[in-house]
Amino acid sequence: MVNNTLGGRKSPTIRLAIAAIMAALVSVSTLIIRIPIPSTAGYINIGDVMIFVSGLTFGQIIGGFAGGVGSAIADLIGYPAYAPLTLVVKGLEGFLAGRISNGKNKMRDLFAVIGGGTIMILGYYLGESFIMGVGPIAALEEVPGNFFQILTGGIVGIPLSIAIRRYIVIPRW
Repeated sequence: MVNNTLGGRKSPTIRLAIAAIMAALVSVSTLIIRIPIPSTAGYINIGDVMIFVSGLTFGQIIGGFAGGVGSAIADLIGYPAYAPLTLVVKGLEGFLAGRISNGKNKMRDLFAVIGGGTIMILGYYLGESFIMGVGPIAALEEVPGNFFQILTGGIVGIPLSIAIRRYIVIPRW
């Protein structure tokens, strides 16, 4: 008989390893495809797929860590001025997705993606408009791209998370 349990609930080593792996996957998936948005100096990417997989599969702590740190690392490589804003916005996106999802219900997974996605779209809009100083009109140009990222993240991330949960018993943190 094969043991398909992924570590115990109390194992900080397993939690740390999973958080680091998921942050690396978020970073790599963010860097794989980048479509620049000249008016804001931002870009469209597929990193939200792995942010949602992290939150929906492993819960709020790993989702928040992987979303924030993984995305900020990607920004440090290509767009360092955005790294602090990204750390907060993408961290909140992964955290909220993991908080809403219970790891068992597909509808909650969908609401988790919608909630996390809403935080991401609003966070970047407000951050770019007022903190980064690109202005509200220019920041609006990034909203469709962010919506595309959320849509792609949900379409790919929900089934991927469900598949992972089906084959491995995963503690949620």
